[in-house]
Amino acid sequence: MAKKDMNRYKCSECGYVSLTMVGKCPKCGVWGSMEEEEPVLMTKDGRPAAAKAASPLRGLDVEEQERVQSGIGELDRVLGGGWVPGGVVLLGGEPGVGKSTLLLQVCAKMARNGKKVLYISGEESSGQLALRGRRLGLMSEGLYLLCEDDLASCLKAAEEYNFVVVDSVQAFRADAENGWAGSPNQVRGVASMAVEMAKNFQIPTVIVGHITKQGQIAGPKLLEHMVDVVLLFSGEQNSPNRLLRAEKNRFGSTDELGIFEMSDKGLSPVLDPSRLYWDGTDLGSSGVAISMVLEGSRSLAAEIQSLACNSPFPYPKRTSRGLEANRLQLLLAVLEKRCGVYSRTSDVYLNITGGLTLRDPAADLAVCVSLASTLKDIPLPSDVCFIGEVGLAGEVRPAGRTMMRLKEASRLGFKKAVISRRSPKDEYPMETVRVSSLNEVLGLFLKG
Repeated sequence: MAKKDMNRYKCSECGYVSLTMVGKCPKCGVWGSMEEEEPVLMTKDGRPAAAKAASPLRGLDVEEQERVQSGIGELDRVLGGGWVPGGVVLLGGEPGVGKSTLLLQVCAKMARNGKKVLYISGEESSGQLALRGRRLGLMSEGLYLLCEDDLASCLKAAEEYNFVVVDSVQAFRADAENGWAGSPNQVRGVASMAVEMAKNFQIPTVIVGHITKQGQIAGPKLLEHMVDVVLLFSGEQNSPNRLLRAEKNRFGSTDELGIFEMSDKGLSPVLDPSRLYWDGTDLGSSGVAISMVLEGSRSLAAEIQSLACNSPFPYPKRTSRGLEANRLQLLLAVLEKRCGVYSRTSDVYLNITGGLTLRDPAADLAVCVSLASTLKDIPLPSDVCFIGEVGLAGEVRPAGRTMMRLKEASRLGFKKAVISRRSPKDEYPMETVRVSSLNEVLGLFLKG
């Protein structure tokens, strides 16, 4: 005879499970997030009463689903080739960054390609969306709007469409959940309704999410686990450039980067992103070095600028923008220990121009050369790029996909590239200087 399992309480924020009801989650510290779970029927030997038989992976016959193109190449690149039928995408970004504009442009392009598209908005009226669509030239025949707060009825109407947008998950209420719109329970309930509709009718669906002050998508962390893809849309307030990255992607890579430019005509893709972060200007100043970094399948020129000046304080400053501060400290230590380039009495500032954030370790060599250049006050040649990872022993390690990096460097007009001696010996499109250690690089370019 089956018996009921004891009651359990689960945190809607972090998933922590407790056998007793508590007001504050012991793991994440959020108040009011513990919710009672439905009891599970168990047999006498402790197994679930309705256990299902497992299926062998090799025996599953699954057809490859054809992706639906969004009509915007930069977005398709980040998604991994387009929308997946039944896939749910969570798009997050700060207010005013252009989330709704991007999705409205996507909807218009898909409608022009013969798709029937539904845009559900809980934040703007149909008149506001129509004014924006007219201003941007997005008045497409197959694009439909629903501006209501009753998501259940909107999703019932969504069954006959080929693509659905829900803007935003914090603006709707789920009748089965308690709380105000935007509360953790409501966000989870609204997302669950959208996911269920998308899976049942195999409709690509996008959910818009708000961003908190900490830069995370508002709502329970469970929201990001419920969806298939999490996209973050970001940009500087004083810059027209917008960056699109995938934080999670069940259907593709999370390494790709989409770059857009915002104007009064909407968002347009940046066709030559290397020129966005490096304009080719030779300033003739010390502390400037160029590296070729990879963002997914794309190679970009990254301009690293360093500045060192005497510090009036016993503990000099170390300020970095675009590079992790701990990485800057580590590379300064390598320069001092392995190369005798000291910065103990200097404030050091490092900036990656254009708002680019460096995650590629192949930029280490350019960062080190830039720091040594400003500490020695010796300019570097403007037609040379530096590609390689630097280890704690001061050795220069090879970078992945060197050929792709050097092809882009050659296109941009660089004459020479400094790479690791252990890099593949291919026929590169430009002159290369092979080095084994950081000391060897400094001896070649920073004599004096």
